[in-house]
Amino acid sequence: MPLLTRLIPSPVVVDIRPGALDDLAGVLADERISHSGRLAVAVSDGSGARLRERLSPSLPGADWYEVGGGTLDDAVRLAGEMKSGRYDALVGLGGGKIIDCAKFAAARVGLPLVAVPTNLAHDGLCSPVATLDNDAGRGSYGVPNPIAVVIDLDVIREAPVRFVRAGIGDAISNISAIADWELSNRVNGEKIDGLAAAMARQAGEAVLRHPGGIGDNDFLQVLAEALVLSGIAMSVSGDSRPSSGACHEINHAFDLLFPKRAASHGEQCGLGAAFAMHLRGAREESKYMAQVLRRHGLPVLAEEIGFTVDEFVRAVEFAPETRPGRYTILEHLDLKPEQIKDAYADYVKAIGS
Repeated sequence: MPLLTRLIPSPVVVDIRPGALDDLAGVLADERISHSGRLAVAVSDGSGARLRERLSPSLPGADWYEVGGGTLDDAVRLAGEMKSGRYDALVGLGGGKIIDCAKFAAARVGLPLVAVPTNLAHDGLCSPVATLDNDAGRGSYGVPNPIAVVIDLDVIREAPVRFVRAGIGDAISNISAIADWELSNRVNGEKIDGLAAAMARQAGEAVLRHPGGIGDNDFLQVLAEALVLSGIAMSVSGDSRPSSGACHEINHAFDLLFPKRAASHGEQCGLGAAFAMHLRGAREESKYMAQVLRRHGLPVLAEEIGFTVDEFVRAVEFAPETRPGRYTILEHLDLKPEQIKDAYADYVKAIGS
């Protein structure tokens, strides 16, 4: 019999709304997640720790683990501490670093993960990738998708506004990433997963076209849903291709070349996406993207994140080396430093002040 459909790796529960955290115990009591109530909860010493007092009474069977940071060593240490616990699931409660540590640790000990992010800084909260600092700088590790995602918009609103802005930049960069995927398909015949591309593109477009702002629950709902869909799109395709193109190569170049000066992941991806759209000749799209990023308070120029033009040129030139084998507009054009500098000057002029 022919295969008529395919299974999509995705969470069994996605709860995004104001007050969602109040029903976390009910989500965890789902027998698909926990039949005994024995849970491990990984928290940061910041936002997660502040929520522990609120949640502890409703999770009497939970053991709480404080995670110091977002390194591979932290994740391995967490996995080791949980080994003897006989838990049903691991809950990651906190920012992106804690979620990534929890994803890696859960995979290492064979537990399902429930992701409870306290900010919307990037699309890693529901992706099959854990990004962790290691001795070589930073690595990406394949992990299963979370079994559940709970996002309380009231908690999100309490996070520093820069985290929401970063999530906007990461979501919008999907549009550029899909354009790079389509370019590689035309030039190299790289296969496109149409479902993954559709999910990632629509997630980015939903954020790009939404008239609301950071202070609106409706906008935060759309942003949170977009970041979840981006993560699922990566699971569908089996890699980060739906959400990572030249935009992310530029971001990684900033991180590697200027590790102590780099801006947030989402800020750099948003800037990278607007510039990459300009490079591929999509001038109106690039200008509109820059306008939207500016409206939300994100940088669209290298100088706005503390880099000189020459440093930006260096990052763009180095960017293809961060993802060997990935074909984007940067590999396609193969620009020399003077050409990148000229293109950046054109970009600055095109998007206006």
